[in-house]
Amino acid sequence: MAYTDDAVLAKLSALNESHDSIATAAQWIMFHRRHADRTVQLWLQRLKDSPSPKRLNLIYLANEVAQQTKARHKEDFVLAFSPVLAEATAAAYKGATSDIQNKLRRVVQVWRERQIFEPPIQDAVEARLQELDNARGAAKASGPFGGSIFGSSLAPSSLPSELRELLAPQQNVSKQVLPVKSSLSTANAEYEKLFSAAAKDALPAPPVYAAKLSGLLKHLATAENAVAESVKARTELVAALEKILSTNRAALDSDVSQQKVLAGRRQEVESRRQEVENEIIRGMGAASEGGANDNHHHHLSPEEGGSGGGQSASPQEQQEPERPEMEALTPPPGGDGDGDDLDFYNNDIVTPQKPEQQPGPFPLAAPGIEMLSNLASQYQSVPVALNGSHKRRRVDSGEEFPDLGGDDGIDADVAEMIRKESQGS
Repeated sequence: MAYTDDAVLAKLSALNESHDSIATAAQWIMFHRRHADRTVQLWLQRLKDSPSPKRLNLIYLANEVAQQTKARHKEDFVLAFSPVLAEATAAAYKGATSDIQNKLRRVVQVWRERQIFEPPIQDAVEARLQELDNARGAAKASGPFGGSIFGSSLAPSSLPSELRELLAPQQNVSKQVLPVKSSLSTANAEYEKLFSAAAKDALPAPPVYAAKLSGLLKHLATAENAVAESVKARTELVAALEKILSTNRAALDSDVSQQKVLAGRRQEVESRRQEVENEIIRGMGAASEGGANDNHHHHLSPEEGGSGGGQSASPQEQQEPERPEMEALTPPPGGDGDGDDLDFYNNDIVTPQKPEQQPGPFPLAAPGIEMLSNLASQYQSVPVALNGSHKRRRVDSGEEFPDLGGDDGIDADVAEMIRKESQGS
């Protein structure tokens, strides 16, 4: 069957998922490898117009053709598929069921494992599929393609706002990588065919040579346009990067200034804190010295006239309480002299009282009693009890006059007179 557009479309329409159908169509296409570019264009058009299951069959066909020509070192179809592979794979992947998407992922993984296409082409294919996954919110935590772009689970929404501005320019640059690489490869190859040293020695006929030159001009124009688009995309990316860079440089200068200010303030506060702590320590030391001096004044040693560190003072140094005023030894009025309501101290120290004056038949004893009262009033009284109450007791003995102790200090004549009066009574 001769090669025509209708023949190619007929082969593609008759394609099914069986291996025999795919292998037969691949053999016919590879036989007409001189028309690889046209075949690929028709293949892409049919893929876009087909339903999802049919698109998977067309991807299988492209995989068969690319692997077979790669194995035979005839890379015409590999170069022809490279510029449109990412777009075609994304078209087949978009809107497909999970089963079909998993099969497409498996095909892409085989391409990477067997290195069917160049790494930039492979990365672009995986990036397009990843974009579709992110768009529908089905990005996987770890993709099946190792550390490639497709295996990343980073969604645009998870990027910082500053980096989101770089997403579109970077995607444009990535999209331009494949066309530039493919067009450059084709243009350079065609140029070498016509302008190499060997080609100059064997030039074809002028009409054929003119046709080849026209074809070379087309390839060069295509490559030039692809490179121009890449330059435009990279210029936009560099501008976005420079914007972020300038913003971060300004922020960096501001942070450095703030760091210096904070460091100076921290040192100032640290110095102030040290001064305050030193003042507190000096104040505590002064207070301790003042307390020690006060204690020194209050607790003098015996040599300095103090109490000797808690030693009791001598009885002579202790101040005696004021002596109470001595009551005259006169009997209380109206007393009968023989009552039994005796009132004693709790202590042994009592104040001797003059017995009640009894009327009796001894008028001669009056001068002696008056003399005795005068003598008793001159005696020093004994200290009373602490409660300050004055107790009296009656002399309950048989003597009319109380025992005043020894006769120390009494005149002998007075003592003899008292004795006689006592015996006479």
